[in-house]
Amino acid sequence: MTRACNLAAVPALAGRTSAAVPALTLAAPSSASSAAGPRTRRAAVPILVLVLALVPAGCGTSDEPGEAPATITTATGVRMVLIPAGEFVMGDEEGDDDARPAHRVGLGGFYIDATEVTQRHYETLMGRNPSKFTDPDRPVERASWLAAAKYCNMRSLREGLRPCYDPATLACDFSADGYRLPTEAEWEYACRAATAGRYGFGADPRGLDRHAWFKANAEKGTHPVGRKRPNAWGLFDMHGNVAEWCNDFYGESYYTERVGADPRGPASSEERVLRGGSWRSGAEACRSSARFAEAPGLADVCFGYEAYGFRCVRRAPADSAPAQAPAAP
Repeated sequence: MTRACNLAAVPALAGRTSAAVPALTLAAPSSASSAAGPRTRRAAVPILVLVLALVPAGCGTSDEPGEAPATITTATGVRMVLIPAGEFVMGDEEGDDDARPAHRVGLGGFYIDATEVTQRHYETLMGRNPSKFTDPDRPVERASWLAAAKYCNMRSLREGLRPCYDPATLACDFSADGYRLPTEAEWEYACRAATAGRYGFGADPRGLDRHAWFKANAEKGTHPVGRKRPNAWGLFDMHGNVAEWCNDFYGESYYTERVGADPRGPASSEERVLRGGSWRSGAEACRSSARFAEAPGLADVCFGYEAYGFRCVRRAPADSAPAQAPAAP
C-alpha cells in the first residue's frame, strides 16, 4: 500500500537544541512517582551507576543524546559519520499501524552520509541534475530509487570499491565494501541517535523548527543541506527537506515478524521504503518511526519526486562488532 501521499500532515512550531560532532578527516581509498523514603533513594545510586555502566553505547534508551561518533571524508569528498554497533527499539506502539509492534533490533556499525546527497555531488558523478529546486548545495530530488542505487554504484566505482547493487537485478550485496542505501532499521537507528523520543532530538514536535525543513517553515521547497541543527550523532536533515529512500522493500506488516538482528525488509514488494518526511510534510510525517513507500521507478501523482532524495551508507571497519539478536523486550 503506497503511503507517500500522506506525508503532508500536521505543521509544528518552535524548538530545542542538539549536539555537534568532532570531525576526523581521512582519505578513504575506497515514572511513575514513588513514595519511597530516603533509604530507597540512597540505595538506588550505586545500582543506577552499575546499570548505566552495563548499557551498550549504541542503545537507544532515553531522550538524552548519545556520544558523538567520529567522521571521515571520503575520496569523493563526502563527509560520513561512523555509527556505532548497538541496539534500539524500532517502531512506535502509539504510531501508525505499520510501525507496530515496536521491537528491539540489533545492528552492526556502519558509515552514513552526514547530509542528504547534494545536487553538486550527484551531478559530478552522474553527469546530470534531475532536481526541480536547482542549487548545488540543496539535496538532489526527483531521484527515483533506481537512480539512487545507480548513484551508489557509481560512487563505489569512482572510489575503487566493489559496488553493492547488481547492474541487472539491482539485488544488494551486503558483503560488498561499496555504497548502498541504508536499510530501514539502519535509517531509524541513525535518526534516533541513542534517544527514544518521537524525533531524533526528543519528543516535542516544536523542536522541528530548529532541526528540519518541513511544511511549517520550508516555504514550499528544499533548502541547502546542513543548515538546521544536527542530531546527537551529527546527522543533518534526518527529518524533513527530502524524504529518503531506504534499501528495503516495503511491507505493511513486516514488523510483526520481529526480525531482531540486522533486518533487511521483505524479500520482495512493488514498493520501496521512504523515511524522514520532507519539505511538504507535517510534524507527524517527520517522526523517526514514520514509514512511507513508493514504486522504485514511478512518481506518485499527489506527492512527486521533487520531495524524494537519499543518503548513502557503507560497511564499517572490520573491528566493528556485528549485530546479534537482542533479548526480547
